[in-house]
Amino acid sequence: MLPMIPTDYSDSRPSPAADIRPNHRGLAVAGGLVAILGFALLNLAYLSVSPLDLAPDEAHYWDWSRRLDWSYYSKGPMVAWLIRASCSLLGDTAFAVRIPAVLCNALMLVAVFLLARRTLESDRLALAALGLGMVLPPLSAGAVLTTIDAPFLCCWSWALLGVHRAVFDNDRRAWIAAGIAVALGTLTKYTMLAFPAMAAVWLVASRFEPGHRRGVARMAAIGSLGLVPILIWNWQQDWIGVRHLFGQAGLATGPKIGFKPVGPLDYLAGQFAFLGGYWFCAYALAAWTFRPSRDRQLAFLWWFSVPLVLVFVPFSLRVKIQPNWPAAAYLAGFLLAVAWLRRDWFTASSRYRSLVRALFALGLGASVSLSIAARFPQLLLPVFASIVPEPTDDRLAPVRNLDPTARLRGWRHLAAEVDALRDRIAREDGQSAELATMTWSVPGELAFYCRGNPTVYSFGIALNDRYSQYDLRRPNPIADAQAFAGRTFVYVGEKLPEGTDAFDSLAGPFRVEYRENGVVVGGWKLWVARGYRGFPEREPKRPQY
Repeated sequence: MLPMIPTDYSDSRPSPAADIRPNHRGLAVAGGLVAILGFALLNLAYLSVSPLDLAPDEAHYWDWSRRLDWSYYSKGPMVAWLIRASCSLLGDTAFAVRIPAVLCNALMLVAVFLLARRTLESDRLALAALGLGMVLPPLSAGAVLTTIDAPFLCCWSWALLGVHRAVFDNDRRAWIAAGIAVALGTLTKYTMLAFPAMAAVWLVASRFEPGHRRGVARMAAIGSLGLVPILIWNWQQDWIGVRHLFGQAGLATGPKIGFKPVGPLDYLAGQFAFLGGYWFCAYALAAWTFRPSRDRQLAFLWWFSVPLVLVFVPFSLRVKIQPNWPAAAYLAGFLLAVAWLRRDWFTASSRYRSLVRALFALGLGASVSLSIAARFPQLLLPVFASIVPEPTDDRLAPVRNLDPTARLRGWRHLAAEVDALRDRIAREDGQSAELATMTWSVPGELAFYCRGNPTVYSFGIALNDRYSQYDLRRPNPIADAQAFAGRTFVYVGEKLPEGTDAFDSLAGPFRVEYRENGVVVGGWKLWVARGYRGFPEREPKRPQY
């Protein structure tokens, strides 16, 4: 029989006195910081030998960084600024592109560790939470991949710590620190705008003294400074970034937006997979068990986690919610799960306690295994290859449907093939060929790995794809066709419009395969398109942002 859930969860906690002795506090903090430093050095060592090419997002943001701006089509400028700072010091290498991820992850872990000590009131639990933060797949991936989530989660964690200090220590200066973290986070990812609202709701729901609400206003005012360069850029670009944001949120109309009755189930299934199954279940149980608790520490973690997960549910009725969109919710959320584990680890009946501990061991083992497999994907490649069908012209690399790391492999091979094709065209035609792709995700990879880091264009909007940053660069072949008249293009993509008169002649497609141990991990189609004329104007359609 399961134990009764107490109404005051502070009563069910083991006394923290044994965990926080004055002569142990400094030792625990030192141990945590040494562990974080060791983890960062381990990640740097891994990056020096990593078998993974840049992810499409990483290459995309690196390409942004070659033209620094106040903002960009789909995101704020922070990730591009960080990449350019690193590459300016170390050169345009994959190692340099990923240095910001290691630094941001280390800073995030410092904030999470300090926050865990404060909310869980136990040095041992804080160290345990720190260890979990190093192996949980969503957080572990951010330690070596420079996507927007690395700096964003870093800013969110420090904003959490700042608000906690401001309220529980009555430290007014901490509101300023939290505001700075919100401003930097806003420059990284627009989800950061939800943070001040969540702080205000938490203070009202928890009935804290009204004086703290002025602190929230101060934090929001400072945080809003992060919007200034973004709004200026959008004003200059006819608010295209805002329109993209509305489209992503399902607040616009378009061919990919409509009512999706199973959207919430798809969203929750994505979160289940994102957290590796076990940790989603642990989080969901913790969220239900500690639903607005009388314990103010647990209430803090709940209000800065659960609402952010739930707010995406109505949006899922309109658009596909990407698994990482509510990622910030799990910074406080996994500490809430640790608190739930502590409760059932010690206070439940012996049979239930054994079940909790066994499932935890399985969940931890799965997390460690997934983190290792993500860094060394060749370990699971034979398993994936035995499941998927053979490649075809329509499905060039079926293994990519199962192995997410496949998107980070083969780009150097593709770039070498493209370079060889361009060399042949130069010999035959006496002029170099331009490079173009179908979607926004490929130009950065070719620009990074092709010889000389060439400019790569996108034919996306001519092929009914959505807008991207490449459509804002001028000149480009779609908006400035005359500037490219007569040019030869090497095009990488699934298709070109049948019967198009955009070129004098088309040759291809030529199939390029990238294999590891005989398994096709990546596949692409190349075309040689000579004599560019410009794409014909089509019937006006509602733009996809």
